[in-house]
Amino acid sequence: MDQFTINGHEVVDGEVKATGNGAHVYVPKHWRGADVKVVRTSDPDDE
Repeated sequence: MDQFTINGHEVVDGEVKATGNGAHVYVPKHWRGADVKVVRTSDPDDE
């Protein structure tokens, strides 16, 4: 696993959920309009 250093303000630890033909990660509503980065920390489950 690679290691990254990211400077930021808050962290959300969550799970990616299927939505239509893709997937979403939900974050707090007050983050709307902010720049964010998503880092995958485990291998996806094969379903």
